[in-house]
Amino acid sequence: MAKKTHGLSGEYIIHPGETLKELLEERGMSQRELAARADVTETHISNVVNCQKDISVSFAKKLEYALAVEAGFWINLQANYDKELADFHELSNISSKEFDVLKNLKEIIGYMKRINIINTHASSSQLIIELRKLLHVSRLTKIPHISQAGAYRLAETAQTDPYILFTWLRLCDLVTEKRSNHKPLDIQKLKQCIPSIKHVMCEPADKIRPQLKEILAECGIHFLLMRHVRGAPVQGVIKKEHDGSLSLIMTNRKKSADMFWFTLFHEIGHIINDDIADKLIDFDSADNETEKKADAFAENTLIAPELYKQFTAKGDFSLDQINRFCKEIDIPSYMLIGRLQRDRYLEYRQYSTEKITYEFEDLEVFS
Repeated sequence: MAKKTHGLSGEYIIHPGETLKELLEERGMSQRELAARADVTETHISNVVNCQKDISVSFAKKLEYALAVEAGFWINLQANYDKELADFHELSNISSKEFDVLKNLKEIIGYMKRINIINTHASSSQLIIELRKLLHVSRLTKIPHISQAGAYRLAETAQTDPYILFTWLRLCDLVTEKRSNHKPLDIQKLKQCIPSIKHVMCEPADKIRPQLKEILAECGIHFLLMRHVRGAPVQGVIKKEHDGSLSLIMTNRKKSADMFWFTLFHEIGHIINDDIADKLIDFDSADNETEKKADAFAENTLIAPELYKQFTAKGDFSLDQINRFCKEIDIPSYMLIGRLQRDRYLEYRQYSTEKITYEFEDLEVFS
């Protein structure tokens, strides 16, 4: 019998020498006769059929002549065996450090299973192999040594895990690869659609995502909401696609409605200000001139600066005045309350019952 190695899924990894042995038995041909026909030693034939020697390309050519079985058959048989054997050794020799990384990625792996990115029934070892392929790394432990492409701003105080952040950003790439918009980015159209986008603020939560998708798609922007995971404090990712469109990815990290809309218009500000080279990874802890410009765009788009200045100058921040002002400028009152809190005209606990939160369902799912 040939030497067998237990395979990856309970099957056997069979050396090509066993196939050769079975073929000789079927034809009633001795190893000595094959050796003479193939012009090799009888010892060479014995070593191959006893799975002690591989079938080389030159020997495969000789078998083609001697047995009238194409060389490609033997070459492919050997290549498949080598691949299966390498896969088995990979699974058997995963380091404890990679298993530690896997534990660290537990939350995002759970999310990836739920949206059908990875096999829901894979064992720990198989998950590591799948992640290596998805993340394009030969070892998960190499992740901290790989720099991310794109604008990358992160304060030292941010609670960031390099493994989780790397995996989350790759997940964004996988989602956008599956859902290309096919319309080139149109900045002028985006500017014209600002009032329509603002109007969506008044819609129920379940209407927000589909309406934003529809409006932004007309501007050449594919809008996505991705699940926030601890360790990846990203508020938005903007990336240019090969078809000329743009992907705008936001997280559900900040569930308060006022912060959702502020973040959305902050990211739109980046797009209009042309802050994106190929990819912009926007952290809420970032603080530089580019971020300040995007903040200013969001603030001034949501509430006209002259009107906001006039309102705050009066010094009356009663709920009646807030509601009256918001009705005049057609925005929800929670937007003004959030702005007044950020600008410290109000304490964060004031009018907290007037603010609302969004609980978006999980997001992009692969079929």
